[in-house]
Amino acid sequence: MSTKSQKLKYPIEVFWSDEDEAYIAVIPDLPGCSAVGDTEAEALNEAQDAMAAWLQAAKKAGREIPIPSLDNNFSGKFVMRIPKRLHASLTRKAKMQGVSLNQYVLFLLSERQIEHRLSA
Repeated sequence: MSTKSQKLKYPIEVFWSDEDEAYIAVIPDLPGCSAVGDTEAEALNEAQDAMAAWLQAAKKAGREIPIPSLDNNFSGKFVMRIPKRLHASLTRKAKMQGVSLNQYVLFLLSERQIEHRLSA
């Protein structure tokens, strides 16, 4: 795949780090490529810069550029039926955090995925 003829789009994962007291953005397809920000938006913006620098360094060193793992068959949405009590509980907790239910559930899923990856 030619990187000149096509703009590569890599998935970016953003999560809150209690240890760093900041948001961390990781580009899993590019080993060691990550960025930090005070907000999710800042971490994503910094990740774009880190990604560009990583790709430029890899090209300069003559390393192979990984193909993005992002599968375009996923919309980023899915429907899930849950018990009413769980729905109510999650909604209350999201409200307490001052975020939407979608944002709160995304946070919980992301947090769990990071914990799983760290323990593996």
